[in-house]
Amino acid sequence: MPVSAETNVPSTVTATVNFAVPPLDGAPAYISVNPHPVHGGRDLNYGTEKHDVQIENVRGKEDQYNLDNVGFQFIKSPANHTSFANDEEVQKEYYPESIELIKKFTGASKVVIFDHTIRRHNPEQVGETPQTRQPVAQAHVDQTTKASVARVHRHLPADEAPGLLEKRFQIINLWRPIQVPALEWPLALCDYRSVDEEKDTLKVALRYPDREGETYGIKYNPNHKWKYLRGMTPEEAVLIKCFDSIQDGSVAVFTPHTGFIDPSTPVDAPRRQSIELRALVFYD
Repeated sequence: MPVSAETNVPSTVTATVNFAVPPLDGAPAYISVNPHPVHGGRDLNYGTEKHDVQIENVRGKEDQYNLDNVGFQFIKSPANHTSFANDEEVQKEYYPESIELIKKFTGASKVVIFDHTIRRHNPEQVGETPQTRQPVAQAHVDQTTKASVARVHRHLPADEAPGLLEKRFQIINLWRPIQVPALEWPLALCDYRSVDEEKDTLKVALRYPDREGETYGIKYNPNHKWKYLRGMTPEEAVLIKCFDSIQDGSVAVFTPHTGFIDPSTPVDAPRRQSIELRALVFYD
């Protein structure tokens, strides 16, 4: 296994990633957002399969990766808000500075954050609630094209949405570790250039009590090139493109991503804590 001279850690690790398997009966795939009231799990009709993949640590090479060429971009930009104690504080303090950060790195003219998720790994926890989210251990993309357009109509005024949809827009997530480096359960991202968009994606209906969204499960492809930034600190973040309305082959459209167990994680590493914002990003 090659070793990085700069950090004395492996430059590439082998880790297990969960991939989507379409329903055996050919039915459209779905998953319920809310846990089942009896067994606590989520109702779904598709399967998963585990595959070992190589994941490259790109520390020192971050500049090679950006939103247009691979679909993700690592940035160094400490946040002013650091407590992340409750949703109200996050929305009041972290949202505005994150809007400006996204504008700075994308050149966007308008950014609308529509939700966020805080994850704090607790291996003793059984099940999860909106307040106790755990790392996601499956390769996925948060939004399909259909879901992305629906998000614009859902979160923008009816008189603004049509005009905004006529120009370029994206959905970009801003992911950042909280309080401690993300050595445990780091985030892996797949280089869009290694993805076969037609063959590697599975549309999954996301069933809410009052509506239905749609995400992509990612099917295994040995050609995928997975990357991560080992030991990301709270002063670092990654922009993750989930959708781009430009789909002519000139730019990355989305980024498959997943949490994973890194075999190089120190045994005494603190539990992963992270926050992920999801934003509609518009251009003039």
